[in-house]
Amino acid sequence: MNSPDATLDANLAIALDALLTEHSVTRAAARLHTSPAAMSRTLARLRRTLQDPLLVRAGQSMVPTPRALALREEAAAVVRSLHALLGPGTGVDPATLSSTFTLQAADLVGAALAPGLLRLAEQEAPGVSFRLLAEELEAGPALRDGRIDLEVGSIDHVDPETRVEELVTLRMVAAVRPGHPLTEGPLTPARLATARHVAVSRRGRFTGPLDTALAEQNLRRRVGVVLPGHLAAMALAARSDLVCLVPAAPPGAAPSPLTGDATALGLQLLDIPLELPPVTIGMAWHPRHAADRAHHWLRSAVRRTLSTSASPTA
Repeated sequence: MNSPDATLDANLAIALDALLTEHSVTRAAARLHTSPAAMSRTLARLRRTLQDPLLVRAGQSMVPTPRALALREEAAAVVRSLHALLGPGTGVDPATLSSTFTLQAADLVGAALAPGLLRLAEQEAPGVSFRLLAEELEAGPALRDGRIDLEVGSIDHVDPETRVEELVTLRMVAAVRPGHPLTEGPLTPARLATARHVAVSRRGRFTGPLDTALAEQNLRRRVGVVLPGHLAAMALAARSDLVCLVPAAPPGAAPSPLTGDATALGLQLLDIPLELPPVTIGMAWHPRHAADRAHHWLRSAVRRTLSTSASPTA
């Protein structure tokens, strides 16, 4: 049966490396922030375990034995491996990444993200590619199961383990084609309600926060069609008299990338004269990615893309 001293641990390997490097119990103790007495006890344990004195007195100093000299490089390599295995993660150079990240986002968010993410990947991480999925998976389980790496958009699930970071808060505005009747004269709640609208809902709903605000003034809007995505709704508004709602930056703030496609379609954005709830765009991920350096770069890239004032088509 092995004695207790025959069972090595990480601390013994680290102490051996310090002793063989410093050739001094006192200096090895200072290096490892312990006392000389404790280091002397550790040296005694190492001598019993390895059945070799390791360091012997030579005048005022200590010199290594042949066995110690043979072990010195191996001990240093073991300690380097321990630091790599058990130490905090070191930074990852994005240029060395070779990964495909899967994100889930609504079409408008995905359209705003893709150009910026590709631009940052080209500049910083050319080995990275992206897969953007529509909002078709239940985000909580999909994040937990690893089917998606990041959800970006209006985060409405509250799984306790999900990490969520709010990125930007926007407001809803009315988007219409140039020359639309609503562009002539002040926009009132009554005029907005009288116009025909295209609603956006993945679940096919005809009503939303705008209808609630209009109902408080005994008004009801006319919804001609419901579409599942903002991009299709904006394209329809650009070719008709339908009104489409799109998210935009608050007054005085830098333009949001989420309005870039509306601008590209030539739509005119009108302030809505009603109190509507703000729209918060955030990102959600599973905590197993919290310390992952590659995922950290992904989150940073999303954060920088959605906070930029540049149009996504720039």
